Amino acid sequence: MLLNDDFLLTTHAAKQLFHRYAENMPIIDYHCHLNPQEIYENRNFANLSRIWINEGLYGDHYKWRLMRTNGVPEALITGDGDDYQKLLAWAGTIEKAIGNPLYEWTHLELKRFFGINDAFNRKTAPYVWEKANALLATADFKPRRLIQRMNVRLICTTDDPADDLHYHKLLKQEEAQNGFKVVPGFRPDHLIRIDQPGFKAYIGKLSQAAGVAVRSFDSLIEAAAQRIDYFHAVGGRLSDHGLNTFRFRKAKPEELDALVAKALEGTPLSGDEVAAYQTALLEALMAIYHKRGWTMQIHMNVIRNANVPMFKKIGPDTGYDSVGTQADIAEQIMRLLIDAEQSDAIPKLILYPLNNNDWMALASGMQSFQKDGVQKLQLGCAWWFNDTEDGMERQLKMMAEQSLLANFVGMLTDSRSFLSYPRHEYFRRVLCRLIGSWIEEGRLPDDEPAMGRIVENIAYNNAHDYFGFFTKDEK
Repeated sequence: MLLNDDFLLTTHAAKQLFHRYAENMPIIDYHCHLNPQEIYENRNFANLSRIWINEGLYGDHYKWRLMRTNGVPEALITGDGDDYQKLLAWAGTIEKAIGNPLYEWTHLELKRFFGINDAFNRKTAPYVWEKANALLATADFKPRRLIQRMNVRLICTTDDPADDLHYHKLLKQEEAQNGFKVVPGFRPDHLIRIDQPGFKAYIGKLSQAAGVAVRSFDSLIEAAAQRIDYFHAVGGRLSDHGLNTFRFRKAKPEELDALVAKALEGTPLSGDEVAAYQTALLEALMAIYHKRGWTMQIHMNVIRNANVPMFKKIGPDTGYDSVGTQADIAEQIMRLLIDAEQSDAIPKLILYPLNNNDWMALASGMQSFQKDGVQKLQLGCAWWFNDTEDGMERQLKMMAEQSLLANFVGMLTDSRSFLSYPRHEYFRRVLCRLIGSWIEEGRLPDDEPAMGRIVENIAYNNAHDYFGFFTKDEK
């Protein structure tokens, strides 16, 4: 049977750990790209393609990449093609995707949400379409119920600093009846990218939102700090930074003011000036996060929008990204941490290097700055192209070998899809398989309660305690 009750669980110990400890733990999805407006409005999706493949250009770029690889025309991917034909195109793609994580994720989503156990392919697609669409029309398949059914206790979305967080405020009023929290995640990428053409216009938007006239570097940080306070009041406790590349460079205050002024005038900046600004901005934000008790996430080393014609046609986050190749980015991040530590400005920090060549340097390097509580710095879960069975296991082993795996905050979805929560189950199975194998090999004690507590903590409890999203009474 495809994805039977014990799939991925190759030992008796792994089966016991998963079914007795991991399987029914709640979920904290501390980094995702769900739309809070969709959660609040709570409308049924029109059909399976709309929730699974794309709703306009808002959809699953993991799927889109594979569909293009299988020769599917863009009209049936991000375009205005017929929704049923899109599903058939996805079925024809997934039947060839053996060994790809999307093969297992796809079948796991069909099984957990729709009770469909058949292999998904062009032959079964008509049945899947009819059954799933009938269910999607019911109240049990609205966004909030999908979240509740997966036992999700908290969702942290990805939000721009200038956002008014309107839907987060409305959702905050309904937390008790929903049974889950939706909190904003502070994502200042537009603030970081001073070399982008829209920077001046963005600063105007940020200034208006913060009520601070940005004319210098200090006033820019003042505006950012105001927005962090605004996010905090709505429940935000976490930031995220997309550093496609990064180079550490210190600069004097007067230099920072001059280059901010140049950027606001629309004058292009040199590479050194961009590096100086980004270094100073990150250090200033780190100090603010540390003071507020927030967690900072850094996702790094990515090649974005490599297909320029398609980027111009359909925009970013559409499946044209890949693993970055900046060979010294781990060194540059370490220089940032070394400098920030001199003023005690390192907050709780999770590092997500996309290129696994950087894993060892960062996993070992972060250990030089551990203090102020349990596992202040963490190697983030296997991200994006590493988000596979093999990648998850390699990341868990790296965390275990260089730090304390038992303190790990675990999995996230990093997804735009309400159907993506079985990825937590997938991760938990890989986790239990790994720990189970260590027990079977005699490397860990055959002490099920003790190992079970570690599994429960990685699945849920560590994230609950680390991020500070909940009060002491909220479990």
